[in-house]
Amino acid sequence: MLEKIKATANYITEKTGCKPEIGIILGTGLGGLVNEIEIRTTLPYDEIPHFPLSTVDGHAGRLIFGRLGNKEVMAMQGRFHYYEGYSMQEVTFPVRVMRQLGITHLFVSNASGGLNPDFRVGDIMVINDHINFFPEHPLRGKNFTELGPRFPDMSRVYDERLRITAKLVALENNFQLKEGVYVGVSGPTFETPSEYKMFRILGGDVVGMSTVPEVIVARHAGMKVFGISIISDSGVPGQIVEISHDEVQQVAMKAEPKMTLVMKRLVESL
Repeated sequence: MLEKIKATANYITEKTGCKPEIGIILGTGLGGLVNEIEIRTTLPYDEIPHFPLSTVDGHAGRLIFGRLGNKEVMAMQGRFHYYEGYSMQEVTFPVRVMRQLGITHLFVSNASGGLNPDFRVGDIMVINDHINFFPEHPLRGKNFTELGPRFPDMSRVYDERLRITAKLVALENNFQLKEGVYVGVSGPTFETPSEYKMFRILGGDVVGMSTVPEVIVARHAGMKVFGISIISDSGVPGQIVEISHDEVQQVAMKAEPKMTLVMKRLVESL
């Protein structure tokens, strides 16, 4: 794995000549942040050694390199999911490569189902913690000290300063950011009403099929993390309706401009 990480990072450096400081993972229907980046280079996933391929609609499948605000960034326009059949090592491989490239901060976004009755479809939530319900842990197996400690601390997963700054950006621009706990599950089915109820009882505010594996690996590597969710459907009793992936994308795209503003301003604040 170490050889693959180094080989991929070396390929990216040779092809782009970029030295990104910040990594960004864009979730379902949330690729529009790319329009704010002063793009220097793009690399399709299928040209990058050892990189998986995105197979889900709404995930373009390319790396974007350029400047956002005053920082060099690397953005994944499309991520990889456990439900696609990839191992956790494959799902989180890009985060390992980011760290090898010298990236110190990871920003992640996703579309998720709302569990908190105070949330509405289209709301945006800053993640302050998560609950890991994936059946496989991304750090299971031999630990490489070059990548991080055997038993990484998870008491402060999502950076407090970045969360506070995000809420200030929303306040200055007259919109509200929710804050809460993200429950990560394997998918690919949307949850049953009883599953929604269980996750809420356990302390979740939203539920989704991504984010947690990448964040765990980022924290293992010592990276600072900011996470944000767009609530694309509701799992609150009495509000649950039949949902499709297309509808999730549509809601995410409508709410995206606010998320994009928050991300851009956070990058500028670093």
